[in-house]
Amino acid sequence: MTGNCGLTLGKYAPLHRGHQFVIETALAEMDEVLAIVYDCPEVTAIPLTVRANWLRKLYPTIEVIEAWDGPTEIGDTPEIKKKHEEYILKKLESKRITHFYSSEFYGEHVSIALGAVNRLVDTDRKTFFVSGTQVRQNPYAFRDYLHPNVYRDLITNVVFLGAPSTGKTTIASQLAKEYKTVWMPEYGREYWEQHQIERRLSLSQLVEIAKVHLEREETLLLQANQYLFTDTNALTTYQFSLYYHKTVALELTQLAHQAVSRYDLVFLCDTDIPYDNTWDRSGEANRSIFQKQIKNDLILRKIPFFLLQGDLNTRINFVKKVLSHYQKYHNLLDLFLRDCLKSS
Repeated sequence: MTGNCGLTLGKYAPLHRGHQFVIETALAEMDEVLAIVYDCPEVTAIPLTVRANWLRKLYPTIEVIEAWDGPTEIGDTPEIKKKHEEYILKKLESKRITHFYSSEFYGEHVSIALGAVNRLVDTDRKTFFVSGTQVRQNPYAFRDYLHPNVYRDLITNVVFLGAPSTGKTTIASQLAKEYKTVWMPEYGREYWEQHQIERRLSLSQLVEIAKVHLEREETLLLQANQYLFTDTNALTTYQFSLYYHKTVALELTQLAHQAVSRYDLVFLCDTDIPYDNTWDRSGEANRSIFQKQIKNDLILRKIPFFLLQGDLNTRINFVKKVLSHYQKYHNLLDLFLRDCLKSS
């Protein structure tokens, strides 16, 4: 290794502008920069891989080291300092560090252990008056301190699926109003009304629907407040393609596959409410068939979902109950099993 090499480290839970200022200062001054990202389940549920990938995506030239087994104790005692120093030296695997970048008290003892310059950055928080603790307590209030790539990963994306006339639009829009956030309307309906010929769309047009829907959804994730309520997704477009064409374009197949793991919560709206026979729909019998196909697809793809039944108020209240228990990046099954055991 030649030239100056800077090291910084942290939990980045989540990554905020203060962290970025330290990293960008190192990048401006060093020939090479490394960042150690600690696993810290006691502090945040955001997986280490997600936090490390924020750095990789925003700063592709730095070397990101994932510290899965790092010490979790925090403090200024000789014992705790020694644990951290020994661990850092072990993770570096004899890499020579010339400058250690931080804005914390540990900059002094870590830099001494490394034999490096203690490069403190914005220790008085005059440039970015924010801390990880503040952001964790209310990331949506501190969104100005978060990069869009980070902020969108903190939003819970809730999707409503189901055949036409099962209440998806009403539920999504009402929940958005109640939670003071935004919702994603079904782009396919808008597109169909403008471009359908004899009530049909081509295979390429169905691909366009899925792509534009996804693009709009990404935009809305950056405007959302904790939740984004999404009306349908590429899985629905995939089923429409099968229904009308008996085949699916490769690109739409790929977009449907991406949708499998894209959403935090999936609700399937059932057909036990009156059918609204508007001009753009194909009849109640087709609704029943389409509903079975959507449910079958979810089961085959092994996508966990909640079935919404009853009138619209009952459905909305059920979603709200689920949201009151849900925590992003937690094991959904574990959360609900614990709740069931408490009530049993």
